[in-house]
Amino acid sequence: MEPTPPPSLYIENPAPAASAELSLDDRIAVEEAWNNLKQGKVAKAEKILTKLGNANPFYDAGLGYASLLLGDVAAAEQYFQQASRNHPEMPLAHLGLAQSYAKAGKEEQAFNEYLEVLKRDPENAYASKESGALRTKKTSELVGRGKSYAAAGSKEKAKESYLEALHYSPKSEESHLALAKIYKEETNYQNALFHLRTATTNDPKSKAILGEYADTLFLAEQFPRSLEVYQRLLEIDPQNKTARDRIDALKNKLGIVELPSQYNSIAGLEAVTKEDVAALIGIKFRDVLGESTPKPPVIIDITTSWASRFILKTTALEIMDVYSNHTFQPRKVVTRAEMAETLVRLVNFLKKGGTKIVEQIPIERIQIQDVPQDHFYFQPIAQVLSYELMTLAPDRTFKPELGLSGRETIKILDILAGLIK
Repeated sequence: MEPTPPPSLYIENPAPAASAELSLDDRIAVEEAWNNLKQGKVAKAEKILTKLGNANPFYDAGLGYASLLLGDVAAAEQYFQQASRNHPEMPLAHLGLAQSYAKAGKEEQAFNEYLEVLKRDPENAYASKESGALRTKKTSELVGRGKSYAAAGSKEKAKESYLEALHYSPKSEESHLALAKIYKEETNYQNALFHLRTATTNDPKSKAILGEYADTLFLAEQFPRSLEVYQRLLEIDPQNKTARDRIDALKNKLGIVELPSQYNSIAGLEAVTKEDVAALIGIKFRDVLGESTPKPPVIIDITTSWASRFILKTTALEIMDVYSNHTFQPRKVVTRAEMAETLVRLVNFLKKGGTKIVEQIPIERIQIQDVPQDHFYFQPIAQVLSYELMTLAPDRTFKPELGLSGRETIKILDILAGLIK
């Protein structure tokens, strides 16, 4: 008596494209064999398949389904493996192999074969349903196992379980966050950030994920990126005090201030002032100037200056001068000679901090037509020319009394900043 096909066995029909290459008689024979398999008539199906011979593309897969009907899972597995090797593009071979693995309790291999089917046939309803069921089951099992291991203090086994869960569910937020937590505890911030970055990509508006991501970036000392993520979090959750406080702390740490429009306007100025130069130095060299500074001198005329913070910084470090009457004159236009002196002071400050800045031209070789050696600013002018921070005109004049444009000043400071990187 022929066996009745088990309800759980799904027999995929041969794809028309695969059958098209067969002769008409062989197509009819394959169709008949499949009808017999679906009716549980194993002997009749085997007889037809044997007659077709192993050169037929459906031979091994057909015998694989016949073996499953007879309950011989091991034989079915071998037949489907052979069919998959010979015809890897054939979804029904992978479907049969997936069912063989599932019946043998090889759930991971079954899941992988269902994925192979979906690669070739994304709309395959059976593979989608079965892989989805396995995905849900295995993810739940493995996440639960990971939690148990973590609770018992077995971090390595916990990580293995969560990573295996991600094989089934690559977007599992719970697994990514759990792994990030373990790696964070181990101060393995690189791996922790990988999982948090993936989690934020999958769910970019999750407050919990963004908070963890921003905090881990902070611990990893990736401060600019941490600030960016905290700002994203604050956009989603405006009442988040932790995010707001951390943003303020990061801005202070990075030397970031909400600069008024005057700073962005410097590049377009025909002549820069002392407050403009102080601001440019304060921003462009904030990393090397440091957070702490000596006590600044008494200055009586910068209360209303938009650059007062940077004036206090540069004067405290003696990069810029305060006049004897305790004024800074923030809106005074800076001459080329004064800029040279400021640059030399900045270079000396950087050298004291360990920065190596080498003269490009020996000072004794420098000849300036309009700045004699007894000129008050000869030494700083010659020094900046030796560093090639500033240059002479074609007629070898320096024009010390002229001012500098914003663009020219920015270029000079960018050259110096480039030398210390």
